[in-house]
Amino acid sequence: MGKYSYQQYTDGSVLTRATQDVNRYFPQRGFTASWVFVSTWDYVQTRNTSVFNLHSAPAITFQVVLISGGGFSFILMNYGDCAGINDYVEAGFDTVNSTDYYLIHYATNGSYIPNLKNTTNVNVPGRWAFLVNSGSAPEIFYPFGTSGDTINPADDDGSSSIIPLLSPFLFFGRTYRQIYVNNNGHLTFNQASSQYVPYSFPAKGSQDIIAGLWTDLDNRARGVVSYNQYTSGSVLTRATQDINNHFPNLTFNASWVFVATWDKVAYYPITNTETSFQVVLISGGNYSFILMNYGNIAGTGLPVEAGYDTVNSTDFFVIPGSKIGSFISNLKNSSNVYVPGRWAFRVNSGSKSNNDNVVGLQVKLSSVFDLKDSGNIEVVLQQIKQVLVNKGLPSNIELKLRKLQKIKP
Repeated sequence: MGKYSYQQYTDGSVLTRATQDVNRYFPQRGFTASWVFVSTWDYVQTRNTSVFNLHSAPAITFQVVLISGGGFSFILMNYGDCAGINDYVEAGFDTVNSTDYYLIHYATNGSYIPNLKNTTNVNVPGRWAFLVNSGSAPEIFYPFGTSGDTINPADDDGSSSIIPLLSPFLFFGRTYRQIYVNNNGHLTFNQASSQYVPYSFPAKGSQDIIAGLWTDLDNRARGVVSYNQYTSGSVLTRATQDINNHFPNLTFNASWVFVATWDKVAYYPITNTETSFQVVLISGGNYSFILMNYGNIAGTGLPVEAGYDTVNSTDFFVIPGSKIGSFISNLKNSSNVYVPGRWAFRVNSGSKSNNDNVVGLQVKLSSVFDLKDSGNIEVVLQQIKQVLVNKGLPSNIELKLRKLQKIKP
């Protein structure tokens, strides 16, 4: 039962639609589709050990669309009605030796797959989009490699010298006028850090830290670590547009941008690996933000972590999957703002008053994490908090999980 079909296109309305879709999900690329391949599984029934009548077996509907043009290639995965099943399932992609792969979390359990039509990484329910060609830095990266950049010394576990900021940066209630770019993938404010093994957030420690991808990186044999800051020009225009897209209703204007880039840096001691990412600090008015942009990230067996932590961990965030070295190639397709490869955070914080309101909220939560693990609960609460902050709530809000006890009448 059901219908399998495929077709490819080199002209016409399908190419026009593909061009529009890709430019919406991967902006600033000026992409034009020259070829589209559409493969569709339309109401195809599945083998299910609990159903003996094939005509009453569960059915699923989905598409895989391949798009290419001008040296770029993309995959769209479109999901319609998918019945839950008892069989093993998986959705995503994998490569030779798994140098690149992605697993859609909701597709790891047959009973969860009806959710696929409501999930997305590009703000279109039921659609997942991936850039799958490999090459230069993605368009989400801010400019780097220019004559104005300062390059860190090629030194294992090295750091920049102290960098005076051209504008103060507010980070969860503390104002900083200096920063350090550390070769091992993180930024610190009070002193340089050579630490190459990440500690787990929340650390409840004594320093503020921003970890683009904290691990044992080595720029001696391969890769460049650089930074630059801007107070005028096209970079501020771009930052203003990005922040207003990611955090609408703020009417934000960027007055300062700091860009730190790790370009094709190797892991220690595996010098043939390449990992590229950026941390972008943006401020203007009383607002401050962080963008973390991810390009091609090599998998690794080293300890890794991406996110941020604060003094006493009053605020922290761990990007899901970033603590598993074999999984971090997925970062270039993950997002919290529906721009694959980008994570955006509002990090300014106002002072707390004595009149803070306490609000109780009861919700039904479905998560891909094991919520019996207290560490996973903390991560999920921080994800919910970041969504609320993105929607305009103050970043000093606190979320606490309380056990609800039913009282029998």
